[in-house]
This record gives sequence, C-alpha cells and structure tokens, in this order.
Amino acid sequence: MKKIPVCEPSLLGNELAYVMDALKTTWISSAGAYLDRFEKGFGRYLGRKYAVATNNGTAALHIALAACGISKGDEVIAPDFTMISPVFAICYCNACPVFVDVDPHTWTIDPDQIEKKITGKTKAILAVHIYGHPADMRAILRIARKHKLLVIEDAAEAHGAACNGKKCGTLSDIAAFSFYANKIITTGEGGMVVTDDERLANKAKGYKNLCFPMKGARTFIHESIGFNYRMTNIQAAIGLAQLEKIAYYAGRRRRNAKIYTSLLKDVSALQLPIERPWARNCYWMYAVLLKTASGVSRDSIMNHLAGKGIETRPFFIPMHRQPSLKRYGADCSGKFPVSDYLGENGFYLPSGSNLSRQDIEFVCAMVKKYT
Repeated sequence: MKKIPVCEPSLLGNELAYVMDALKTTWISSAGAYLDRFEKGFGRYLGRKYAVATNNGTAALHIALAACGISKGDEVIAPDFTMISPVFAICYCNACPVFVDVDPHTWTIDPDQIEKKITGKTKAILAVHIYGHPADMRAILRIARKHKLLVIEDAAEAHGAACNGKKCGTLSDIAAFSFYANKIITTGEGGMVVTDDERLANKAKGYKNLCFPMKGARTFIHESIGFNYRMTNIQAAIGLAQLEKIAYYAGRRRRNAKIYTSLLKDVSALQLPIERPWARNCYWMYAVLLKTASGVSRDSIMNHLAGKGIETRPFFIPMHRQPSLKRYGADCSGKFPVSDYLGENGFYLPSGSNLSRQDIEFVCAMVKKYT
C-alpha cells in the first residue's frame, strides 16, 4: 500500500553540492561562508536589514524575546491556540504568558480580545501566524502603538505568507522563523531572527553565541548570560540551497491548497482553510476542521485515513490545557471556546511540496468516502 506522508522535505536543488563544498573547506561548525550567505540571502528575501541564524525555531523565539528585554515580572500576550514553542520561549525568559482566544476563521489571535488582557505588566504581544495564515497584524500593531508595547512575530509556519501586501516576518519589531524539516524551506533543524533594529540584531547575535564579546579580540569574558544557539555552516549550506527555490516551494503549497479546496469544497462536514482579503496564506499545512454537527469524530477519520496509508496530524492542544504551563504558574483560567474547539476537531492533511495531484485526489477521495 502506498504511503502518503503528512509532510516530507523537498531537496531538489544544490543541497548536496553546497554541503560537500562546506565539508571540503572544513568549515563545518558555527562559522563559514554559507552562514553569511544564508543570513544575508534570507534578509534580502524578506527585505529586512538583519538576519541572525540559530539552531532551531524555538531558540530564535527565545533570543528574540531576550533581545527585547523580556524578563521576570513581564507579561507577554500570546494566542491560546498555537504550537507550544512561542509560549515556552516566554517561560525561558521567566516572564508570564497571557493567553487570548483566537479568531474562529483564521485561527490566529483575536485582536478584539487583546486589550482586555493588557495590564501594567504587559510588555509585548507575540503574534503567531498559524498553519500559514497571517495574524491580523494591522489591528495588532494599532493596539501595540496605543499601549506602547513591543510586537514579536512567530513566523515559523509563514514562509511567503503576507499581510496587507507585506511579508510575514517584516511586520513587527522582531520576528522568528523555523527551518524544521516540515517547513516550506528547511535546514533539518534551524531558525532565524530578523529585524530592522540594529540594537536588537546585535543583542540577538550576542545571546545566540554565549554572549562572547562582539568587538575586539575574542576573550572569555561574558557580561551577560547567553545561550549556545548557533547554526552550523553545514545547515546553512542546506538552507541556502533551499532559499534559492523558495518561490517554487511556496508556490507548490498554494497549488496543493487550490487542488484540495476544489475537491473538498462541497464536503459539508469540513471547514476548509481560508484566505482573508488582506492576507496571503502560504498554506504551510492544509488544515481542516471537522464540524461537530457532522456526526463524525476527528480521531475516527484520521484512523480511517491511516488505514489507507494517508498520514495526518491533529491540531495543537490549547495552551490553557497544558500541564507544564499550569505547573509553571501561568494563568490558565478562563474560557477559550474557539481554541478548545480547534484542539478537539482539527487536523491537517498531507501538505508537502512534492505531493502529486494524484496523491491529493486520492486523499480527497478517502476523506469523502468517510464523511
């Protein structure tokens, strides 16, 4: 039986050639020409002045928050429905995450609910672009300016997505990307911090490298506590090759979504992903929501698809339901009905850039057969 993975990396360019070149130069650790080329290239792709490569996306989020001065006693507003990485990054800074429910259509943080969560301790809003659809950054920035708050973007799932014509990752004081294997471009593991603020960029560079002195001769004097979050030159070699084909990979995700939507639009049991008029959804994952009125359970349809060789994934579990965050001391009280509904009923279908039309047609046929 043919297996259709939920998302596998596409390595169709110069990855092998660049990695072999990096090996030949012996620059295999956290310095080398490919690191410089990847950072500069990714910054140019976004149109941001500074890009700082890290060993993973969670590390990128952590040092973005640290560079902004987030620390003990601060509160950072974040969506209740998200991958846990951005919220853990807040915790790494000894700050307090404050959860806001999400919009029922875009599944991103609901701007209409942000202001009631702002207190005298609030220092930043962390916006997450979920499954490829951008958060409503125009509304978020308006609130942030009114209350003099920093804005941080988690653009881990948003390579190529845009809000009001501007690429995700360029709409904030500082942003973080992930290059995990299932992302639109990958370095295996890896991340990037991007900003137009030189001060924040320098802080990020320092924090990722154990806060070694950035000027003068290298000494073992460390004025601040830093982290070892460095990307390797070999990872960057893969990343540069991926970046050369980012338009192709991003186009394939949107092409996948177009086919899925055309084949599933009449399935009344499903709520399909949307694209707001002000947004460009990069469809990192083709995420669907099973309507409870359909009488079909999310887990049963996932099991049915697994039996046909089709791999899927359930949606994230909301933050207010995470035991680790309750033990940390985060306020997990209150009601988050949209997040709960998503966590209980959402799943995503195979979404990799190398899916064939025949693969997608087979997935859709199996979904229709069960629903």
